[in-house]
Amino acid sequence: MRGVDLAQLKALQQQYAGKVVQYDMHKTFSPRFIAGGDVGFEAQGTVARAAMVIMTWPELELVEYQVARVPVTLTYIPGYLSFRECPALEAVWQMLTIKPDLLFIDGQGIAHPRGLGVASHFGLFADIPTIGVAKSRLCGEYAELGSEPGSAVALQYQGQTIGSVLRSKLRCNPLFISVGHKISAASALAWTQQCLRGYRLPEPTRWADAVASNRPSFQRWLARQ
Repeated sequence: MRGVDLAQLKALQQQYAGKVVQYDMHKTFSPRFIAGGDVGFEAQGTVARAAMVIMTWPELELVEYQVARVPVTLTYIPGYLSFRECPALEAVWQMLTIKPDLLFIDGQGIAHPRGLGVASHFGLFADIPTIGVAKSRLCGEYAELGSEPGSAVALQYQGQTIGSVLRSKLRCNPLFISVGHKISAASALAWTQQCLRGYRLPEPTRWADAVASNRPSFQRWLARQ
């Protein structure tokens, strides 16, 4: 792996973060296809494995999936994960035969110390409305969250709201929802809620994870095709 120039990466993050659009591009938005993306690592962290699924809206039926494996060129550095994951996401994006209208990424959007998690970083590349759905908090504080599914509170960092904390399922840890690109915070939360189907994760990232990890739910889907 090549040497790392943290000053250069930080400057790039700040540059890219300034380009993120944090509002809805259209007053009415009715996607035909919604995508989910997830990145994992294999071969002792030397290969990034990106999975992306395409689902119909509002049925949320899986109609396409792709998986790309890309050699990792950057070591793991906390706060700079998007530079490690985006090359694989870009590769799997190019493989899709259906391009979505809305994209969920398993990871942070602007809920990042420098405002550029993987969902925002890749959202700029894809240039479509993108939502970050993270399973853990990277930064920020939030008020006590209700135990009932659907409870949501604001995620605050340095005096600004950077996302929402959502209890998506009873007795499950919350999700951290934030703007990726070309969408408002309110819409990011609303679309996440609309894509829940009784599981902790919204369907797009749940299925992306299922494909990436070859889970039984994906195997059952394959058997029906």
